[in-house]
Amino acid sequence: CLRKGSIRKVMEKKKTYLYIYVCMAALLFVGAAISLSVGSAEIGIIGSIKLALSGIPGIGQFMDISAYSTMQRYIILQVRLPRVLLAALVGAGLSAAGGVFQGIFQNPLADPHILGVSSGAALGATIAILFGVQVSVFGIGTIGVCAFIGAILTIMLVYLIGGMKKGAKTIGILLTGTAISTLFSAVMSLLMSLNHDKIEQVYLWTMGSFSSAVWVKVCYVAICEMICLCICIVLSKDLNLMAMGEETAQSLGIETARIRRILILVVSVMVAACVSVSGVIGFVGLVIPHIVRFLLGDDYRRILPGAILGGGFFLMICDTLARTVTAPGELPVGVLTAIVGAPYLILLIKKKLA
Repeated sequence: CLRKGSIRKVMEKKKTYLYIYVCMAALLFVGAAISLSVGSAEIGIIGSIKLALSGIPGIGQFMDISAYSTMQRYIILQVRLPRVLLAALVGAGLSAAGGVFQGIFQNPLADPHILGVSSGAALGATIAILFGVQVSVFGIGTIGVCAFIGAILTIMLVYLIGGMKKGAKTIGILLTGTAISTLFSAVMSLLMSLNHDKIEQVYLWTMGSFSSAVWVKVCYVAICEMICLCICIVLSKDLNLMAMGEETAQSLGIETARIRRILILVVSVMVAACVSVSGVIGFVGLVIPHIVRFLLGDDYRRILPGAILGGGFFLMICDTLARTVTAPGELPVGVLTAIVGAPYLILLIKKKLA
């Protein structure tokens, strides 16, 4: 009887988690539909969905879009849809990255930018903007390429200094990341002070935006995230054990140093891909994993899928507000995420200190 009762409880929990996932996926779909329909050109939700589906091979032929003009089709398929998808992808990547880093470092305040990846990306983008570097890779423009290179070089430098030694502890990696982040921020400020005419352009990039979203960027981020997230999900069971403490994980046969190294490198590449197309967007990877953890518990096999759905929805809605609140102008999306995330961070700190 006890065994049957235990199995029943497990099944009930699984049904509850599945229900939460379905609700989150439904919110993501509804949010995408609303985001597609909002803008200076008035296209209803139903019309926006029809136009978006018309671009999918095998489905588009069943969509009657004869009532919509060529301009309306262009607005949905080439302007709004890439932007909505890119915002959702970046939100999903940053949120999942924050959850993984919180598990690796056993720190509830860890976020995707904790190792200085964002500072490296910002410095790379600043150099591209100020010095007029001209380079393009697979359709990704100069700023995005330089930002990605800067982010990757930063994580390599962090590991070279603080994490390559056998048996290196997470504290060494964290301190090295903080030091390099501070250094790069100072260099970026120096470059900006010597180039006053381009300060605004650099500042706007560092606050985050999806105004330059195109299909090439969507595909690029989607491929990077798919590979990186699959690796993270495969290693999520090991991450559960690492979250219990390094000594405990080692006693259970987990090679903590190797798993930690793989996860940090994989997640950093994913964050670099996100930051290179959107700029620096804070608090997504801090706020969403905590909300998901509250809903789904501490098992990273459940947290990561939830963080992907929740982060995508959150950043997509923030971007929609950013481009509509002050229309025809546009707010940096990082401003809105900070308005939501900063009070949450204060409450979290207050709770930890209580």
